[in-house]
Formats: sequence, structure tokens, C-alpha cells
Amino acid sequence: MAKYRQVHTTFWQDPKVLEEMTPEDKYFYLYLLTNPNTTQIGVYQITKKQMAFDLGYSMESINSLLHRFITLHKLIKYNEQTRELAILNWGKYNLHKAGKPVIDCVNKELKEVKDETLLLDIMKHIPNDSVFQAFSRHVDDTYNDTSTCRGQEKEEEKEEEKEEKKKKGSPTAFEFYEENFGLLSSHLIQEINAWLSDFNGNHEVVIEALKISVERNKRNWGYTKAILKDWYSKGLKSLKDIKALEIEFKKKISSANTKIHRKEMVPQWLANNKAEEKVAAIYDPSFEEEKRKLEAELRALDEELRGKNYK
Repeated sequence: MAKYRQVHTTFWQDPKVLEEMTPEDKYFYLYLLTNPNTTQIGVYQITKKQMAFDLGYSMESINSLLHRFITLHKLIKYNEQTRELAILNWGKYNLHKAGKPVIDCVNKELKEVKDETLLLDIMKHIPNDSVFQAFSRHVDDTYNDTSTCRGQEKEEEKEEEKEEKKKKGSPTAFEFYEENFGLLSSHLIQEINAWLSDFNGNHEVVIEALKISVERNKRNWGYTKAILKDWYSKGLKSLKDIKALEIEFKKKISSANTKIHRKEMVPQWLANNKAEEKVAAIYDPSFEEEKRKLEAELRALDEELRGKNYK
């Protein structure tokens, strides 16, 4: 029996899809929504190798795309151990109606889920109570009671809002890049991840390098990478280390400028005296008198010699 998956036309009008996703992102997202492994409940088992084979991508590209959809778009979760993928807003578009065939299918598929914590994330977006209750029976005892689960859902939503506010105040390196430089490619995500690894996962360091690039009107990754290489070669691992080095550098510059200033400073009175001495040396009256006497003696000697020659 053929399986069908719905993709609403509003998919192409979603602000996240329009403004935040690259063409590669859109292609990957459509694959996650419609590939043969998908289920009625939005949680299904699939390996990275299978994704790479289906899409014709390398494993590196698949890892980068999964990372992007988990950390940046926040649309999926993936369990590396069970190889299960959950599409978090699946229920919003696919679980709004329920009849006996749908509930039977949901119950059957829920029993096959290994990581039940993935169900909790999907439950937050299920509008239909019958489907929601079917989900609640398959999660931990803490969530078995529907009202408790609904209350927990609200609490988690509040926590998510708080986290979002925090993240807006302190964006990740990926978010800062996209806000100030442009869309990220898979290759660039890999490079930023590599630098984050070198700096112990410290996003602040990479963001600081990006900020410097923006301030100097050098909005390109090559310039930012050169800054990161310099910091790494100097053993700087945190923003605190970088700021400390910057302060030390400014002190050295200030000290050097002070020394130069002191060396070049000459009192005005001394400068005036030196100028007067030069003028005096040039227009000394005694020197002029001696010069006139010498010229007169030379003329007299010349006339005497001429007189002897004519005799």
C-alpha cells in the first residue's frame, strides 16, 4: 500500500523557510518530511548513511545539515544511538485530525519508538486531544496523566521562551555570522565547528573575531580566520585572555608614545637661544671687518705685482 505525506503549500510562505533557509536547507527539509522512512507520528528510524545515499551527499554534508537543523533551525532532534529522528512540529500539520484508523496507526507506531523522550517534543505541537492522549500513554510515568502533561508542556514552553531570550542576548557564532555576513554554507558550518573545537566550544571567541571583521569593514570569513589563527598561535582560549592581551598591547603603545613625546620635547627658551646663536654666527660684525681687510690686502698685492711686470 502506497504511503503519502502532506506538505502544505504554506511551507513556501513560512518566514523561517523564506528568510533563514538556503536552497540546500529546503531540499533537505522536504526530504525529512517525505522520505520513505517517515511515519504517522513524526518519529522514525533512519541512518545518516541512508540519508547520504538517498540525497547523493557526503557524510560530512549530512552531519552539517543535521547540525544546522538541530541547533540553528531547531526543527528536529536526532538520537545517535537509536538512529531515530523526530520532526518537532510534525503534529501541527499532520496530527490535527483523528479517527479510529489514525489512532490505531499512531498506537502501533508509538510502540516501536525506542527513545520516548522524542515524543515529548512532538507532543507540544499536537492540537488534537485524542492523539495527544495516545502519545501520553507511551511516555514516562511522569507524563501519563494528561493534565500533568499539559501543565508540563506549558512549563517547558516558558523555559523555551526564557532560553530564546537568553540566546537572543548571546547569539551563537552561527547566528552572528548569518545576521552580519550572510547565509552559511555546509562547508562554512564545518569550518566554524572546527574553530569552536579549537577554542573549547567557546562561541564568544569566534563572535569576537567576527565583530572585529565587521568593525574593520572586512566582512569575509578569510579575514576572520586569520584573526582566529593569530589568537590560537598565541595560546588564547577565552574572551578574557583576548581582552587581557588587548589591554597589555594598548599599555605598550601608550608607553612608547610617551617616550617619543619626551624625547622630542624641547623647551621654547632653549629653541629660541639656539636660533639666536645661529643668526649671530652668520652676521658676526668682527668677521665682516676681517673679511674687508683681507680683500683690501689682496687688491694691493695684485696692483704691486702688475707694476713689476710692466717694468
